[in-house]
Amino acid sequence: MLAYIVKRLLAVVPVLFGLSVIVFLVMALIPGDAATAILGAYATPENVERINRDLGLDKPLVQQYLIWIGNLLQGDFGRSFTLNRPVLDEVLERFQATLVLAGISLVLCSVIGLLAGTVSAVRQFGWADKAITFVVLAGISMPSFWLGLLAIYLFAVHWRILPASGMYAAYGGGDFKDLVLHLILPAATLAVVAAGVIARLTRGAMLEVLRQDYVRTARAKGLPERQVIYRHAFRAALVGIIPVIGIQAGFVLGGAVYIETVFQWPGVGAMLVKAISTRDILLVQGGVLVVAASYVLFNLVADVLQSLLDPRIRT
Repeated sequence: MLAYIVKRLLAVVPVLFGLSVIVFLVMALIPGDAATAILGAYATPENVERINRDLGLDKPLVQQYLIWIGNLLQGDFGRSFTLNRPVLDEVLERFQATLVLAGISLVLCSVIGLLAGTVSAVRQFGWADKAITFVVLAGISMPSFWLGLLAIYLFAVHWRILPASGMYAAYGGGDFKDLVLHLILPAATLAVVAAGVIARLTRGAMLEVLRQDYVRTARAKGLPERQVIYRHAFRAALVGIIPVIGIQAGFVLGGAVYIETVFQWPGVGAMLVKAISTRDILLVQGGVLVVAASYVLFNLVADVLQSLLDPRIRT
């Protein structure tokens, strides 16, 4: 098992290197002058030249990347010009809020998706299967940001039972209960599409497993149906579902960008939107790289969990 984990960790290195190249090039090739965008009304030729020199934008592109990646390897993500603080400090502070939102959303979509998919497969062609399939297809078809706006209108504006934005109340609150209340709408909105995807794939995997000979043998031995489904069939189906959950973790992290904007959640997504509008290059690069690296890490964890359930994967 240790050898498999080391092998997977080594495979992550070129992926992270490729991510760093893509993140750097995307920001470097965006049209417009970053120094002018940063300075705004103070964009005199002298100030623009000074900013370009401070950011290293007056150097060749390859040299800029080597300087940037060299600083990253030393833990130096640079300094945000708009916030006047180290990029790494700002990103890690914001990432805590994003991790809370994405983590709860991932748990929600996994539990709901696995449960709905299993029930749908066990009750194939029944009313439960049809109802779950309809809800799942409707959820997948609806854009998350539209669902977020609809949820705000219904639960915060019309019924006034849940807060519409922020992580804590502006006045008072600040405790765990306040956090949970503010977390319900964005986490549920973010989990809807991912839960639908997991439910559909869980249904397909369960249907395939339920047709296997060993499941029929377990039933022939007189084992209770619940034990056959959850102890034998579900565990076998889970091997193929775990990688899908890992992929949905990336979807949840990516979706946090616009969900955080809709609900004014103080995470990396909201930070990136503001940083892009102000052309804060180092802050954007640092934020995107941390989110992308987290996605790679989630998939690594999913691979390890899958290998625990099916040791044949490690060979």
